[in-house]
Amino acid sequence: MDCPDCGHGRTGVVDTRTGEDGTTVRRRRECRRCSFRFTTYERPEWETLQVKKRDGRIEPFDREKLAAGIERAAEKRPVDAAAVESLVEEIARELAGRETRIVSSTLVGELASERLRELDSVAYIRFVSVYEAFSDPEEFLDELDRVLDDRLDDAAGASDQTDDDSPDG
Repeated sequence: MDCPDCGHGRTGVVDTRTGEDGTTVRRRRECRRCSFRFTTYERPEWETLQVKKRDGRIEPFDREKLAAGIERAAEKRPVDAAAVESLVEEIARELAGRETRIVSSTLVGELASERLRELDSVAYIRFVSVYEAFSDPEEFLDELDRVLDDRLDDAAGASDQTDDDSPDG
């Protein structure tokens, strides 16, 4: 560590303490040439995934928090705890596979909503209504229409397959 006063490359540690937050190490250093004393702080590199919130704060990725949000959306729906845990595991694995250690909360929400949409459409609507924070009932209705259109498309596709497989067809 170079001395901030004279630029000399040799300094010694005089005192070491754990920082107030418990995640840093505070070191008092002294320059070997000019005896100038200064403080440095060491913080670990983030080995775990971090989430950047909409307001700019960064906090550790919390699987339990994600699971709680999904469970709330799936409350009183035919979605079991194993399906929720599997969904959270898929999201965590996808996020961990990214090159960056900091991901946006928007990305986490998008991944969760995509998977919830496949799992249960009502849970999906509940989740996006909170996640998207619809400010206008029209936005909510637009999203509901998209889900209903997809259901109708899926039902039409299933009946087309049944007709093709019939012995009379």
